[in-house]
Amino acid sequence: MGQAASSSSSFCTALASADVSGKVEVGSSNRWRVGGCGGGGGGGGDGDMTLWLPDECLAAVFGKLSCHERNTCSLVCRRWRAVDSKSRQRLVLLARSESWPFLPALLSRFSSVSVLSLKCSRKIVSIDDQALARIPTLLASLKKLKLKGCIDVTDDGLHAFSLHRPPLLAKLSFASCGFGAGGLVSVICNCPSLQDLTLKRLRKLDAQNVPLSFDRRHRLERLCIKDLHNARLFIPLLAAAKSLKALIVCRSSGNWDPLLESLQQGGETGSVTEIQMENVQMGDPGLVAIAAACPDLEVLYLSRASDCTDDGLSAIANSCRKLRKLHIDAWSRFGSRTIGDDGVLSIATRCASLQEVVLMGIPATIGSFNVLASNCPALERMAICNTDTVGDSELAFIAAKFTALKKLCIKNCPISDTGVKSVGEGCPSLVKLKVKRCRGVTKASVCQLKLQRCSVVVSIDAGSMIFEGEGTAMAEEETGTAGGDGGGGAEGDVGERTRGRRNNRRRSTSTSSTSTNVVCSSRGALLLRSKFENALSLNRRSSSSSIHAPR
Repeated sequence: MGQAASSSSSFCTALASADVSGKVEVGSSNRWRVGGCGGGGGGGGDGDMTLWLPDECLAAVFGKLSCHERNTCSLVCRRWRAVDSKSRQRLVLLARSESWPFLPALLSRFSSVSVLSLKCSRKIVSIDDQALARIPTLLASLKKLKLKGCIDVTDDGLHAFSLHRPPLLAKLSFASCGFGAGGLVSVICNCPSLQDLTLKRLRKLDAQNVPLSFDRRHRLERLCIKDLHNARLFIPLLAAAKSLKALIVCRSSGNWDPLLESLQQGGETGSVTEIQMENVQMGDPGLVAIAAACPDLEVLYLSRASDCTDDGLSAIANSCRKLRKLHIDAWSRFGSRTIGDDGVLSIATRCASLQEVVLMGIPATIGSFNVLASNCPALERMAICNTDTVGDSELAFIAAKFTALKKLCIKNCPISDTGVKSVGEGCPSLVKLKVKRCRGVTKASVCQLKLQRCSVVVSIDAGSMIFEGEGTAMAEEETGTAGGDGGGGAEGDVGERTRGRRNNRRRSTSTSSTSTNVVCSSRGALLLRSKFENALSLNRRSSSSSIHAPR
């Protein structure tokens, strides 16, 4: 009965969002009533509303529901189950070994599924090669397959899977699986429509130490490598890329400069438009290789790349004139040279198509901002984080010069209310302002900006604010207690403490010695605030108990 009520409520909500005409009422017996069907105002209009809907409309309603709600609705009747089975596009299953006997029947029921995700814990036995090999025969419309934690799937299983040559399979994602280089090569070579490949935490691939060798070119357009620890294994994969457009490498050890240099061996250079390198060992040779092999580069994401300097970024600026998005999180190893203001200046001078700039840990100055404002008229999004060189004067310059700027983020910079005020007076196209971990910004300037620019969405994290009420309650109570000791009786003490707390709360806005500055993210600030409140409540209880205790 509970499942029926839940399915009725979910179905009614989805029906309203699916724009199906007809007045719908839900009776106390969870039966659907259709108004305006010739029954008048009495009970002549009783009936199952879904009988009036074609299967296509019913499938559209199911498409508005979550996976759990769809599972519940499929238990209502046979027709709902059949429509749900034919119209479901995504399916997430637990890939345990004991579920293998039911997997063929389950996939045959959902024959129109195009996105399949099989997940299993690495601590238990997963499906094996035989189960994986049958998936292409059961799902002819499969376009995306994700395997996670399937440690019992080997190279033989991937090879058997690829021999079916699924015609529509375009995306593959493997995480924490048990196969190696042979299975990956078979899948890449035998799947004709494969364009997107994601590899995460493949320990056997690292342990085998066997390069991914190819005897012909492949059609991969996007390659994502995360948490792998042997960069040289992927050099043949990039060298055989025919139309690679996006390369993403994250948290993977090894020297990645030779891998980027292999992009020039592909023959058809210039197809790569997006490169993201995060937490990797990479230096100026890698940036020079990117500049030489990717003249049409549009997106460059460098986060904590260990050995990159201004020279490598200048090479990017000289060759990649179509750059639209630049994200740099500078980080130096053992205090060595890193990317600075000169690299930003070279990008601003030569890349006039910039639309988004994110500078983290870059000592940017007014000089580089001036070149950005004059040479990049289409710049709409900017983020400046973790630098001491951007203060109120730099923020006032940004507000005055960047007329096309729509989104601005300032994080952990020495700005104050003056800078926020200048942003409110400038930036005519501004839509959203985000300020995080800036201790000099108060609530008064934020409220003034919201009144001045009503259309601007202002996001201020709790770590930038000053807690003045709860943060000073301890000092207030101590003052109130000291003021109440001279009175007569318990009632007089309580009254004096109450008046003392009220007076101290009025004075707390003008005194800054007792305020507490919390410098952290919003989640951390909320956690600290809850800790402070618990500590203060305990202190109040101990104080009250000590006052009322007999002497």
